[in-house]
Amino acid sequence: MTRGRDGGAGAPPSKHRALLAAIVTLIVAISAAIYAGASADDGTSGHTLQAGGRLPRGDAAPASTGAWVGAWATAPAAAEPGTETTGMAGRSVRNVVHTSVGGTSARITLSNLYGQSPLTVTHASIALAAGPDTAAAIADTMRRLTFGGSARVIIPAGGQVMSDIARIAIPYGANVLVTTYSPIPSGPVTYHPQARQTSYLADGDRTADVTAVAYTTPTPYWRYLTALDVLSHEADGTLVAFGDSITDGLGAETDANHRWTDILAARLHGAAGTDRNTPRYSVVNEGISGNRILTSRSGRPADNPSGLSRFERDVLERTNVKAVVIVLGVNDILNSPELADRDGILTGLRTLVDRAHDRGLRVVGATIMPFGGHRGHTKARETMRQEINEEIRSGRVFDAVVDFDKALRDPYDPRSLRSDYDSGDHLHPSDKGYARMGQILDLDMLKGAAPVAA
Repeated sequence: MTRGRDGGAGAPPSKHRALLAAIVTLIVAISAAIYAGASADDGTSGHTLQAGGRLPRGDAAPASTGAWVGAWATAPAAAEPGTETTGMAGRSVRNVVHTSVGGTSARITLSNLYGQSPLTVTHASIALAAGPDTAAAIADTMRRLTFGGSARVIIPAGGQVMSDIARIAIPYGANVLVTTYSPIPSGPVTYHPQARQTSYLADGDRTADVTAVAYTTPTPYWRYLTALDVLSHEADGTLVAFGDSITDGLGAETDANHRWTDILAARLHGAAGTDRNTPRYSVVNEGISGNRILTSRSGRPADNPSGLSRFERDVLERTNVKAVVIVLGVNDILNSPELADRDGILTGLRTLVDRAHDRGLRVVGATIMPFGGHRGHTKARETMRQEINEEIRSGRVFDAVVDFDKALRDPYDPRSLRSDYDSGDHLHPSDKGYARMGQILDLDMLKGAAPVAA
């Protein structure tokens, strides 16, 4: 075997080099076209940081075939108290998230929605967790994330940014570690307080660490991270669960993935391989504890924004969304006067449905579950709950109805949750109650497109 001057095996004669160079140029051009096409899927417009058409550096890579779907998401809920001045400066934030579908490539979305100054992220990474309840990563899955080809990104106050595509195999049901580091004070931090998942903090830039040694501070919050998308062969679209603390999973065991949305995702994943008639959807959870349809809390932007005000952001702008399940209304009843506006609640729900239909989305709505025994329960509020549920069951609000009220109520006291479905506060389900919710939603309800307006 002969060797050329560069030490390579079988160096080609000069007349072949031009042909080889032309082939390489063609391959690069094709790869660039594939990358550009893959970045233009549904739900990404206006959110990817552009970089003049350059291919991303580092661990980012052009995507292969498949559909971009949401593997995980959360709603930015508020400004984190106590972070107004310094934010998370000088600390690595390692968010732990659980996937509802697998894929061959990934990208993330970071939010500075509640920030009052630009957020500078100098390093970010993604990796598979080495196991449950740990900040350690599987070493050969650690990938550096880039934004427009650069490891550094500045997210303006009130803004968000999507990363470049990273080539990483992510299985269904995996815990994924997404780590960010910012050396510059920036606050307040945009966060989701009721994660029901333990994440971790470390001092210094530990974004590339595969061990958990530096991650000595566990935290119950998700910070900055609002979405993880994957390029998947397992799903054709995304189902969004839009709700309050009952969708957020309050009362469920932490780190166990026992929210009703986790159960539903498992059913969809299992059915996708055996039943061709089942919609091939991933599931993302856009619940916010305490959320109402009509009313936001204070602040600019508002902490815990109303369902009406956040629907565009948390549902319509999700990647490749095909359908939505709406589970809202109980907080409007609980936080309203004795004779709250029943018609206002129903009008709000119908407005959400109309907005979804304008985007071609199918809408499944849930009845409002009982809360007898809760400190906010009154006869007037119970009457309102029953009247709203009657209208929901009539079919005049949603495309289809999942009757969580009927499924979880005590047959001997329909004003209350069945005791084994009650977490103990008489409002939020237990793990068994959440399992029941995830199991009774008929997957056939998710089929089809939105009705055509008359």
